[in-house]
Amino acid sequence: MRILGIDPGTRITGYGLVDQRGNRLSHVDNGAIYTLSSDELPLRLSQIYSGLLQAIETYKPDTMAIEKVFVAKNAGSALKLGQARGTAIVAGVNAGLPVYEYSALQVKSAVVGYGKAGKTQVQQMVKALLKLPEIAQEDASDALAIAICHANSHTLNKRMKAGGIAQWCNR
Repeated sequence: MRILGIDPGTRITGYGLVDQRGNRLSHVDNGAIYTLSSDELPLRLSQIYSGLLQAIETYKPDTMAIEKVFVAKNAGSALKLGQARGTAIVAGVNAGLPVYEYSALQVKSAVVGYGKAGKTQVQQMVKALLKLPEIAQEDASDALAIAICHANSHTLNKRMKAGGIAQWCNR
């Protein structure tokens, strides 16, 4: 399974692609889509959409995972982040990808084992787990962490269903 992880933002949207074969994860690519803060928001959203469609067409992921919006102190920033996130989701859905959402707490727990881990800890673990030669750009590293989170969560959910754990837990 090839997973496209997305760390949405109106200034920088990070993306990361990870292949999962059994229990093994391998790095495919990562990067960031940059927009100019001086540009109008609709143009920036269009650039995010186009950049993600290009990544989807190039790498042909099987699924997409994206970080859920956190509650920000600034309502305007949260609204813009939500619009960037919505743009990324629409790009994935329009490309026919199933889209999964994870909170920052879930991502940190899946990658580091501790939901309140710092950004540096997450970046170091992403580097180690994917055997990267160096730490990826910050937003791209976050996107790779989201992809890793989905790989771990997807595998766990499949095992739970196969073993009947989900049915037992729902009794």
